[in-house]
Amino acid sequence: MTTEAHTLETRGAEIVYDVHGPLPGAGARPPLLMIGQPMAAAGFATLASLFPERTVVTYDPRGLGRSARNDGRTDNDPIVQAEDVHAVIRALGAGPVELFASSGGAVTALALVAAHPDAVTTLVAHEPPLIAVLPDAAAAERARVGFRDAYEAGGRGHGMAAFIAMTSWRGEFTEEYFAQPAADPARFGMRVEDDGARDDPLLSDRSEAITGYRPDVEALASAPTRVVVAVGEESTDAFTGRAAVATAELLGRQATVFPSHHGGFLGGEFGYAGQPEAFARRLREVLDQDQPGELRSSSA
Repeated sequence: MTTEAHTLETRGAEIVYDVHGPLPGAGARPPLLMIGQPMAAAGFATLASLFPERTVVTYDPRGLGRSARNDGRTDNDPIVQAEDVHAVIRALGAGPVELFASSGGAVTALALVAAHPDAVTTLVAHEPPLIAVLPDAAAAERARVGFRDAYEAGGRGHGMAAFIAMTSWRGEFTEEYFAQPAADPARFGMRVEDDGARDDPLLSDRSEAITGYRPDVEALASAPTRVVVAVGEESTDAFTGRAAVATAELLGRQATVFPSHHGGFLGGEFGYAGQPEAFARRLREVLDQDQPGELRSSSA
C-alpha cells in the first residue's frame, strides 16, 4: 500500500495527514479516517496495515508530531481540533468518511460530528476519556489533578507513574485510591530524575479541555451519523472504559465491546501492544453493520 503525506494549512496550524492507498472513486467505500490525541498518525501504523482493502487516512493533531501550529496556543481543544479534522475531510474530496477515533481523538470526533454531522457516516469512538460524564466526576477530576501535580513537582517519570496508577485503578475513585502512597516511577522502569520539561500534552493541563469536554447530546442525536461508542473488554471498569460506558449511556445506548484494552489496536508502536488483529476484525465487523443508530454490547 502506497502512502502519501500531505500538508494542509488550517486556521492557526499546518496539518500533516497521510493517505494510505488511492482515494476511492465514485460509489466506492469512503475513506477510513483514524485519529487519536495526543497520539499522532504513527500510532495507527499497525491498525492501518490491517485494512489493505481500504483507503486509510491518518493525521497529526495540531502542535503534535509533524503538525506545526502558529496560533500562539499550547492547549489541545477538541473543538479546534474538530475543525482541523473537518478541513482534512474536505481536502480529501471524497465525501463523508468513516471514522475510527481513540482516546482524546474520540472526544475530538464527538465534537466533529456535533458541528459537522454530514462529514461522517459512521463514527467508532473508542474509550473517550470524558470525566464529566462519570458518576464520580469530581473524584475523577481530583485524580487527574493528582497526576498533573506529580508531573509539575517531579517531572515526567513521576507524572507518568501517577497517570498509570490512575488509569489502572478499577471502579470509582474512592478515598482508598487517594490514600495510596505516591506511585514510584522506578517500579515502572521509568527515570526518576527530572528533565525539567513541563510541556507533556498528556500529563500537563494542556489537554484539560479534552477530559473536561461534555458531548452535545442533542446535536449527536439529530445527526445522520451512526455513532458507536467502543470499550475494551479488559478496561470496562477502568477510567477510560467507565467513561466510554457512561458516554454511551448519555447517548441512550450501550457501549460496543472490542478486544483488549485502551490501546488494543496497537502493535509494537509504544511497547504496550494490544490485540491488533482481533481489534481490526471487530472494527471491520462494526463498520460493516448496516443498522444506523443501533448499538449493542458484544464480546469479541
